[in-house]
Amino acid sequence: MSDFLAIAHPDGGNAGVFAEAAAQIGVQIEEWIPATGAGPRRPVADYRGLVVLGGDENIHEVDRYPYLEGEYALLSDWLDSGRPVLGVCLGAQMIAHVAGGSVFKVPEREFGWVEVDVLPASGDDPIAGFGGSTVTGLLWHDYACEPPAGSTVLANNEVCVQAFRLGDAWAFQAHPEVSANVLAEWLEPVLANDDEPLLRGQAELISAGNESHLAAWNEYGRELFRRFADYCR
Repeated sequence: MSDFLAIAHPDGGNAGVFAEAAAQIGVQIEEWIPATGAGPRRPVADYRGLVVLGGDENIHEVDRYPYLEGEYALLSDWLDSGRPVLGVCLGAQMIAHVAGGSVFKVPEREFGWVEVDVLPASGDDPIAGFGGSTVTGLLWHDYACEPPAGSTVLANNEVCVQAFRLGDAWAFQAHPEVSANVLAEWLEPVLANDDEPLLRGQAELISAGNESHLAAWNEYGRELFRRFADYCR
């Protein structure tokens, strides 16, 4: 029986190191892809925590991806219930969208190993309150969000808000869930794309930075989920 439900998206990867951390602490994550048309194995109310992962979809593309409307409705009900939710990348933007914030296209894609400032507000946060004043994380997004009213911004950089909390919802623009295998799958078609040399060059920089950054970033992601799981007890 799964303790957590993770909403995943086609080509958006999986729960990655979150699932590793779940196994370490004896809990399970059920990954559910609404785009398939199938529902989760149990009623949503039976899960004690919700994770919303990233994807290629954008918030405004409901005509192209009609299943997003169902995800928005589910997430809105979940937020109204006051139960914990953890959103990453698209998932973070979805939290902002359904809770009254806004989502906008950034002037330039953030794609790579990027240093993010962890703000003092994170200090006593039960989920994000660990580590130093900066973290180097994997960012891969064209859109960002303005958090809803009442949110606490936990991290940012010169481009956008990188993490915020709204009640029992936590949103991270980066990809703390990404495992080495998922990252390799994401990078493979970009590295083989001769039509966009600039983008391919950025992908090469990510690959080159894996040795320096990936292990620490994966441990950050595992600790993030462990704290989230503990909060959901």
